[in-house]
Formats: sequence, C-alpha cells, structure tokens
Amino acid sequence: MTGFLLLLALILLAAWLLLRLRRPATAPAKAPKPPRPFAAVAIRGTNAACCRAKALAGERFLASKPPELPLPGCDASSCECYFVHYDDRRKDHDRRSPYNVNTAGAGTGVFEAERRQGIDRRRAS
Repeated sequence: MTGFLLLLALILLAAWLLLRLRRPATAPAKAPKPPRPFAAVAIRGTNAACCRAKALAGERFLASKPPELPLPGCDASSCECYFVHYDDRRKDHDRRSPYNVNTAGAGTGVFEAERRQGIDRRRAS
C-alpha cells in the first residue's frame, strides 16, 4: 500500500511538472496597436461650463496636443470640463472628389480613363 501511494505521488508530481513546463512563464505579448496620428479630443462641460469652454464646443484638437484643463481664462468656480476622444480629427467624411465640381478640390472634370503615361514623377528612377 505504501508503494502504491508513493507511486501515485510520483505520477502526480511528474504530471504537475509537465504542465508547469508547458505553460508559458509570461503572458503572450499583445500585438501593438496601430498608430493613430490623427486621434482627437474635444472639450465638453456641463451647463455651468465657462464661456471659453462653450466657445470651443465642437472643436477638435489633436490628442497629441490637447489644451490644458482648466482652460486659460476659465471663470468657473470649479472646472467640470472633460475630454471626449475620437479616432480622427475630421468631423465628417472626406468630401473631396475629382468627379464633382461642386466640392472642395474640384475642377478636375469628367473622369473617363487614365491618360497619364510613363513613370510616376514622384518615384525615384
């Protein structure tokens, strides 16, 4: 009986060691997040926000260069403004279109077929 318990203890110890060795010591590294160079923030505040914060309502700033809170010239007794985060500084879709003369970047006319020939002038030869 003692031999059986000793054998069982050795089997359990060997199984525990195998499981311990197979498991990674550290958690696997997470994939790095892609850079978001145009991530943005906007300032929001309560109804008691200062005039400066109300004037900046809806304006987006690059998240890498946000204004400091409380804003310079804040006249509120206690600042209750906060940042709202966005993936992009642009508010709407990019409206430029080479096909419509009524949009920004217009005037390219009707696009029928590619007429350029030769290598791209921006590429190194």
